[in-house]
Amino acid sequence: MSERENATIDPFHIPTHAADGRKIGIMVCGHGSRDERAVTQFKQVSEQLKARWGHLPVDYGFLEFATPIIRTGLDNLREQGCELILAVPGMLFAAGHAKNDIPSVLNTYAAQHDGLTIKYGRELAVDLKMLKAAGDRIQEAIDACDDDVPLHETMLVVVGRGASDPDANSNVTKVTRMLWEGFGFGWAETCYSGVTFPLVEPGLEHYAKLGYKRLLVFPYFLFTGILVDRIYDSVDVVAERHPDLDFVKVPYLNDHPKVMETFAERVWEILDGANNMNCQMCKYRSQVLGFEEEVGLPQESHHHHVEGIGTGDAHSHDHEHDHHHHDHSHGHHHHHDHDHHHGHSHEHGHDHDHHHHPYPHADHPLGPVTLKQGYKG
Repeated sequence: MSERENATIDPFHIPTHAADGRKIGIMVCGHGSRDERAVTQFKQVSEQLKARWGHLPVDYGFLEFATPIIRTGLDNLREQGCELILAVPGMLFAAGHAKNDIPSVLNTYAAQHDGLTIKYGRELAVDLKMLKAAGDRIQEAIDACDDDVPLHETMLVVVGRGASDPDANSNVTKVTRMLWEGFGFGWAETCYSGVTFPLVEPGLEHYAKLGYKRLLVFPYFLFTGILVDRIYDSVDVVAERHPDLDFVKVPYLNDHPKVMETFAERVWEILDGANNMNCQMCKYRSQVLGFEEEVGLPQESHHHHVEGIGTGDAHSHDHEHDHHHHDHSHGHHHHHDHDHHHGHSHEHGHDHDHHHHPYPHADHPLGPVTLKQGYKG
């Protein structure tokens, strides 16, 4: 039986060596957070993956706000003799961090070490396994309710992280629709924790007027953290204004078994050469309505000044809030081949090491800039 046939039985059955004899290592790349709980949960998931891939060298690292950093994990794998590193982003959707910042770090590292190849996988994305995990979390919340409100009198609210990349934001909406039809809820909507619109609080205020008895609020996030706390806090604020409605907080995804299997599938995609992101709606490659000026922006990371800063560092408390309101969506790397290059970078003379292309709807009435002083209801 071939390695790939074995994988249909055990998706974690990854070969130890490539066909050309190179030793394989796996790198799990996280964003990082100034919230200790989020960092701990990412590390726990990474340790579970290491245990499942016990026959392989496996390591992990963070882009910013936490240690170990990605380069440290790559160092560890290289010291164990790995010549082919399969790197997967620990992220739900591909916005700036997955499309740009992480590939930039990997490209730089690979260029500095002769004989090392790093192949980069795609994000977890809209996937049937991920939808199964989401459905289980929603069902857990429904089962925990004391009364039996019919699904057609229940509204589902899926909350995405929010990015300045409309492609990533639209994927959250697709997840919402798939869950809506799968369960048969009376209605469903999508809102976001930051960067784009609508934000959670104004979104819930709108939804509370639709006449449903129960609102299930589901943060479509891998891990806890400051943003999930803000989502749940917004639920409390709106629920206090509408005591006649039942607001239910659905748990986030975390280490659901189907999430873990999706990570394994992403590694197999790299080995099979099928790890390309979907580029059809990418604002860095195509003239996406409203984002035309961002086509061809150069691929470069903007996280060097916060790389390796730990969760207890005072500077990180001043910085991550701003990051969550300015998604670093500069990159346009999608092919994830041997050298991670795309061949159509444009020079724009951006000398600032932390430049953000302006989000075209920053002043939207339901977005973070307008509502910075608090939503008035």
